[in-house]
Amino acid sequence: MALLNLEEPMSDTAKWYQLQHAPLLMLAFRPLFLLGSLWACIAMLLWFAILNGNLSWSNSFPATLWHAHEMLFGFASAIAIGFLFTAAKNWTGVSTLNGWPLLGLCLIWISARIVAFSADQPLLWLIILQGAFWLIAICHFSWVVLQVHNSKNYLFVPVLALLATLNLVFIVMLSQHAFELAGLLSQMAVLGFTLLISILGGRVVPFFISRGLGLPQQQRTPKLDKLLMLVSLTGLGGFFAHHFLQLTVVPGYLLILAGLLHLIRAVMWFQHRIFTVPLLWSLYLAYLMMAVGLVGFGAAYFSSVWQAKDALHLITVGGMGMMILAMMSRVALGHTARPLTPHPLMSVAFLLIALSALIRSLLGEHIGPHMAWQVSALIWSAGFALFVFFYGPMLMRKRADGRRG
Repeated sequence: MALLNLEEPMSDTAKWYQLQHAPLLMLAFRPLFLLGSLWACIAMLLWFAILNGNLSWSNSFPATLWHAHEMLFGFASAIAIGFLFTAAKNWTGVSTLNGWPLLGLCLIWISARIVAFSADQPLLWLIILQGAFWLIAICHFSWVVLQVHNSKNYLFVPVLALLATLNLVFIVMLSQHAFELAGLLSQMAVLGFTLLISILGGRVVPFFISRGLGLPQQQRTPKLDKLLMLVSLTGLGGFFAHHFLQLTVVPGYLLILAGLLHLIRAVMWFQHRIFTVPLLWSLYLAYLMMAVGLVGFGAAYFSSVWQAKDALHLITVGGMGMMILAMMSRVALGHTARPLTPHPLMSVAFLLIALSALIRSLLGEHIGPHMAWQVSALIWSAGFALFVFFYGPMLMRKRADGRRG
């Protein structure tokens, strides 16, 4: 027997000021995916202009740290919150931010982007805006899952709190001109995002594979998932102890182990038909890049064959970037009641992000670091521009079935 759709249909008589009826503000994925993907293009083009000398940088902190902050705590954080708010509604049946409150959260996020780039704005304003964004996001997500005692998803709260803490301490370090520490905090934030991807990816990637390929059941790896969580947390702690407490512990072993465990999990998920479905092979390839990047980042503690920052960019550009693009593409289609078949050019977008990651991570010594950074930035922007072009109108229109959401 088919389930009835009990979602409230959209009102056809809504006024312009009734933002709870505006399609763009009905669920968090709509504005935050759109804003995040736009910023992925704009921020990277700004970074290209700075690298190329077409745009002068006059802030009191290095442009490299602005770039790191905006890609991690601007772009990636917006997408993560948009996804978690949308998923939380599905997990709990409780409505998440929409209408005016969601618009307010988006305006806070936009204001933070402007302040971060403005040379004449004190960093205190950035702390206030970023702190407000995280506080609202974490408190609201916690309230939603606690209402129905959704204990399975409580673990996202401390992960988000960790990212928020790293973000705010990062800005404090900028204000104190402790740029080396700020750089280390950005690297720690990358590891924090791999932890978030480990949790979310461990749930959605095998689920999407089973659904996308029509398998009778999904591949579950509960013991490996728990071990991976333990190793990832220990590796994160080891990174902090080594770099911030100056202890003799070397986190490289744990980071390599975490990457290898990710690779083992990816092998267990593998189905050869993945490569026939763009929304699957893109997710899978992103996960592999993150795993290999973790191994490379850990190995950089023992060898200079692959520089730590290059390995990190395989995680951030290839792992996080393509995972975000693939997840946004699937979630936007599913939650707007459209078939899970993206435009054929989205496969080009996925490949562009993969190419951007490989150029930035592997070709620096061959074509020159500066050239690799610039080419990678342009290719990345082109990939996310394709998403904005094809999905922007979809995110601003009501669902195909006329329902709310």
